[in-house]
Amino acid sequence: MKTATLLLVAALPISFVAPAHADIVDIKWTGGAFSHSANIAPKKFLEICGKLEKGASIAWRFKGGAESDFNIHYHVGNDVSYPENRKNIASAEGALAVAQDQDYCWMWTNRGAQAITMEMSLLRGVESPKK
Repeated sequence: MKTATLLLVAALPISFVAPAHADIVDIKWTGGAFSHSANIAPKKFLEICGKLEKGASIAWRFKGGAESDFNIHYHVGNDVSYPENRKNIASAEGALAVAQDQDYCWMWTNRGAQAITMEMSLLRGVESPKK
């Protein structure tokens, strides 16, 4: 009886044992634009990632309901490069000049005790977002 119970618990999906720590969203371009809105739970993060080609220019902007830590990053082997890395910021905008073919990620970490609402947008081929 104990063996059967143990096997049943071992067969449960990991999500029942350890809930996800983040929302990870794939960038799906529509006419050169992408936007996303989300709530970021306390002590969790939101990560939005997609493949970008060297030489591309991506205008980005976001507005949060409270401050979070924000970065744009990509991985090369075990190394992580950060074209943007800001702490305690509620909103920002800028342009990313893509340095190499890579999966780039926009990431927000909620270090607070309350959920944060987040709205973000990306535009391909422009230098800065329209206001």
